Parts: sequence; structure tokens; C-alpha cells
Amino acid sequence: MRNTERYPVKGRNSLYQVYDTVPFWKVVKNFIAIQVARYTPFLPVKNWLYRTFLKMKVGEGTAFALMVMPDIMFPERIRVGKNCVIGYNTTILAHEYLIKEYRLGDVIVGDEVMIGANSTILPGVTIGDGAIVSAGTLVHKNVPEGSFVGGNPMQVIYTKEERSKREMENR
Repeated sequence: MRNTERYPVKGRNSLYQVYDTVPFWKVVKNFIAIQVARYTPFLPVKNWLYRTFLKMKVGEGTAFALMVMPDIMFPERIRVGKNCVIGYNTTILAHEYLIKEYRLGDVIVGDEVMIGANSTILPGVTIGDGAIVSAGTLVHKNVPEGSFVGGNPMQVIYTKEERSKREMENR
């Protein structure tokens, strides 16, 4: 499942108390960096912005498409391996604010992972090396290495072994 830490709150819902959990000026800085990165067509500039201002760990050769939205409050909890493709308008969350609690969880994306456009990755998820996430997928649990997953909610379409067999047959 997902690996998240839970923090209960009293009184108003946890989102209403957001600035008790994350500094206002950190959110402002992150918002500006993310907005610049979302629209820039220069992939090395995006990676530099993510590493420098958001403290994300981004591997060499990784490409974030236009409009990708990393977590605005806890981007330092996102790690993306080398030579990955993160598709257009994908959202990567490291937090979730609920009524009676908020949760934080690291998002770990392995090496050579392909994430299709308009996907959402929830906090506390690990996506294994070489995995493929179909466009429009809600990644709500860990993705096994080399597998092909898709849907809402996400389901394994092909395991690593099934995918390898299909690729061999199609050569």
C-alpha cells in the first residue's frame, strides 16, 4: 500500500490549518518555482529549478513535460530516478489534507520510468524501475518494477514478466 505518516488535528479541518504545518513563504517560493517550471520548454532548466528551489532529487536525463505539477508544500519528499519521462499535466503529491488529519509520504520514482499524461501520484507511493504508468492513471499504491499499470483506480495490466514476453513476441 502507501507509506504515509499521519498527523491528527483538532478543531477546523487540516487544510484550514495549513500554515501551522508548512511555512507560508516556503509555499510562495515553491509556487513561483513550479509555475516557471511548468511553462518552460527547456528540460535542463526545469530540472535545475526542481533541484535548486524545491530540493527535489531528480536523476540525470529525466524529462518533465509541460504543466507537470509537483507537490507545492513538500516537494523535497519527491525523488525521481534517472532517464524518466513524466507526462504532460501529471500531478505528484507528497501530502494530503483531510478533515481530521493530514498525511505526508515520500514519492519515489525509480529509473527509466514512463508516466503518461494526466496521471496523479498519491503520497507514499514507490514506482519501481522500468515501470510504465498509462495516461490518466491514479497511482494509489506501489507499482512493481517493470510492470505496466493503468486506470482509475490503478491496476496492473502486465507484470514485468508478461511485458517482457509480449515484447519478445513482437520483435
